[in-house]
Amino acid sequence: MRPIVAGIALAMTASILSAREMPPLAQKNNCAVCHAIDHRVVGPSWMEVSKKYKDAKAYMYSVNGSASPDAKEFPLVEGLMHKISHGGHGNWGEAPMIANDPNETNQGEIRQLVEYILGLARQPMKPAGSRPSN
Repeated sequence: MRPIVAGIALAMTASILSAREMPPLAQKNNCAVCHAIDHRVVGPSWMEVSKKYKDAKAYMYSVNGSASPDAKEFPLVEGLMHKISHGGHGNWGEAPMIANDPNETNQGEIRQLVEYILGLARQPMKPAGSRPSN
């Protein structure tokens, strides 16, 4: 029992520290509880997601995982919006993605987050705390 509690506490601490790197919309939607831009917390880093789907045009979605027989093909952004909104598991290991907008009332923000995530692999990473060049 103790290792589980310690693991959860460590993940929460890491997510709080990485929240500084996350854009305000991600902080507002509590994304940093499970994700960081450049390292795994509970779920994959957003850079891992961005690189995985960099050249993809479509996404297979099912709450049971993309390899499930009931998975349906969606255009990439819409498929990832379904994953974030309705949750699922099986794409990135054992930890499930919780449903973040099951009633689809926040789809504009979900779309902005997906587009931000997908754009990460197309832009150079700046170290945390670095200042923009003049």
